[in-house]
Amino acid sequence: MAKGKDVRVTVILECTSCVRNRLNKESTGISRYITQKNRHNTPSRLELRKFCPCCYKHTIHGEIKK
Repeated sequence: MAKGKDVRVTVILECTSCVRNRLNKESTGISRYITQKNRHNTPSRLELRKFCPCCYKHTIHGEIKK
């Protein structure tokens, strides 16, 4: 009895400063995290402050589309 629209969905969080500063040749790539959110409680895009191993600091990671 699986439902068509699940309440909890899997989202991908991507570092916003790595995407903006793509000109930096020293960075190894873009930091991404996978997490889940409740669609009813958080209908807008999710933004969390996570550690970015490319920038070597805590930055804002925003939700991206799959």
